Amino acid sequence: MTAIGVAGLRKSHQGFEAVKGISFEVAEGEIFALLGRNGAGKTTAIEVLAGFQRADGGTVRVLGLDPYTDRAAVRRRIGIMLQEAGFFPDLTVAQTIDTWRDFTDAPRPRDEAIGLAGLEGRAGTKVRQLSGGEKRRLDLALALLGRPDVLFLDEPTTGMDPEARRSTWAVIRDLAGQGTTILLTTHYLEEAQRLASTMAIMDEGTLVTSGGMAETLAAQSGRVAFRLPAQVSPADLPLPVTMEGGQAVCRAEDPDLAAQTLLTWAAERGLRLAGLEVRTATLEDLFLDLPRSAR
Repeated sequence: MTAIGVAGLRKSHQGFEAVKGISFEVAEGEIFALLGRNGAGKTTAIEVLAGFQRADGGTVRVLGLDPYTDRAAVRRRIGIMLQEAGFFPDLTVAQTIDTWRDFTDAPRPRDEAIGLAGLEGRAGTKVRQLSGGEKRRLDLALALLGRPDVLFLDEPTTGMDPEARRSTWAVIRDLAGQGTTILLTTHYLEEAQRLASTMAIMDEGTLVTSGGMAETLAAQSGRVAFRLPAQVSPADLPLPVTMEGGQAVCRAEDPDLAAQTLLTWAAERGLRLAGLEVRTATLEDLFLDLPRSAR
């Protein structure tokens, strides 16, 4: 079933069109990554989906409902983790969660929420004494209080250390495994690639690509990189390369075959391709290349 449906969504702010007719769907229990540079329109799209703003055009449905006109019904079934949350700095973590529980239907127990966010040792700590990453984990605990069917995560791991980030990834995967639909925005492209099964990239208010994560990346060129031997010029090589940051880089649909061709050529001439690196396409490659090709 479709948990989130967007068709031709448009939204402007003071004459500036931030979202220009985007369309996508997110299936129930799926993790969907909505990506793009700052100012691409991601946060505006999420605010419409969460019911904070009314769409100027197109249709938006969350769990089959209009998130703006049916906001009371939708809010009971969604969780939201925005880039910035307003906390009372002199409340402790436990007191903050208790306060939010008072406004949540059938909330999780306080200790369960604290455990999900990995804040067990900080329950008695005042919010103003938390690190930036710990505040993000408190944001996550609050977003999960109502056991949401749909969860919006806007830059969820900003400021977290690597251990906390991976713990948060595990929580997100577990939630999806239990049937929660998750729409994620992040500038950590490795995070999106590890978590999301489907994705879309926004650029200047439009979608420049969308689809299954694995299928989309499989269709992109891989990369073979190495240090060019001193006596060799790029024109001497059997495959075309570009020089990037002191390395020769060959892009190919089959990077393993390209590497084999280059190594065979080098062996026949008694040369060594130092620092050889072979990898398939990553989300970072796609992210950096698509906006250039879309313009």
